[in-house]
Amino acid sequence: MPMFEAKHAAAIAPSNAGAYQEAILPKVSRTFALTIPQLPPALRDVVANAYLLCRIADTIEDEPAFSAEEKGRYEKAFVDAVTGRMDAREFAAHIAPRLSDATSESERDLMFRLPLVLEITESFNPVQHDAIVECLRVMSQGMHDFQRVVGLQGLDTQRDMDRYCYHVAGVVGEMLTKLLIDFEPELVPQTRTLMRLAISFGQGLQMTNILKDQWEDRSHGVCWLPHDVFARHGVELQDLSAGQQDAHYADAMIELIGIAHAHLCRAVEYTLIVPARHAGFRRFCLWSIGLAVLTLRNLQDRLDFSSGTQVKVSRAAVAQTIGLTRLSDKYDPAVRFLFGAAARKLPLTPLAAEWDVPQAGNAAWPWRRTSQYKNARSL
Repeated sequence: MPMFEAKHAAAIAPSNAGAYQEAILPKVSRTFALTIPQLPPALRDVVANAYLLCRIADTIEDEPAFSAEEKGRYEKAFVDAVTGRMDAREFAAHIAPRLSDATSESERDLMFRLPLVLEITESFNPVQHDAIVECLRVMSQGMHDFQRVVGLQGLDTQRDMDRYCYHVAGVVGEMLTKLLIDFEPELVPQTRTLMRLAISFGQGLQMTNILKDQWEDRSHGVCWLPHDVFARHGVELQDLSAGQQDAHYADAMIELIGIAHAHLCRAVEYTLIVPARHAGFRRFCLWSIGLAVLTLRNLQDRLDFSSGTQVKVSRAAVAQTIGLTRLSDKYDPAVRFLFGAAARKLPLTPLAAEWDVPQAGNAAWPWRRTSQYKNARSL
């Protein structure tokens, strides 16, 4: 432990918070290192900082060396460190050396340098700071609740999958929307619509990742797929094995690909509400949407896949997506045309009617909770 602390303490001295944030981002996320620089300058630092803090929360929850009880305690302590109720240096010095080799070196370094990251967080205005803190609170608690009950049997229902996606991605969409509206007050009248669509946006991206990464997740003893959807098609998630999928599995996957596609349609609508003069913000959204659509196409074309690498979007496809969106991001009809062309062969599953119900006050959708997760919180 002392050797770890000494090595990193020496590295911190000549650095500064802004330089560190810029340097660490591509090491922990190539995707966000690509999309965040497209944002208007006034939003780049705050979104990058928010992402790094979310990544720290995710690192705690994914660390296999921590027990469920420790994860819950560390998640709460992390939020306290962000809000100043706990000393961030003390928190980082305690937890960073406990991270195992299952956590990447870059993520361990990020954890140790939490105080440096928080130097930037503390420079934000109250709206930005509060948006980040609220996101971390909801995300940390939600991830922990679900991690305590998930297994190879999957989540009970599609609604439970929706709730999980909200806690790990939809809440990020809400945070980004708060930051966007603070940046562009012209959007205030659209707040309720944007917030609802933001949750859908996050759901589409997260569902795509869940479908792509299901075999890697399974190798770690977890499954985020909805049991009821697969059971309806005659598939028992507990018994699934990579490379042994059948037509029933394919039918369930097609249904879920269709749901993810429906959410991505709403993500496009979200993006087009943003004024065209903020083309950088539109690109930030459209690149993520485009890569998700291409991933869904790869999944549909190879339903017998056994590894996420088999359905990964190629570099050439990424470059093409970037090029086409750069040409079209200011023109709504062009954006709709390109999305429609890219997604034309994907199935489209109608969403439940509740997805069109506006939020009640500040309540997170979906606000009704299943008994399974209520019980989990009381354990």
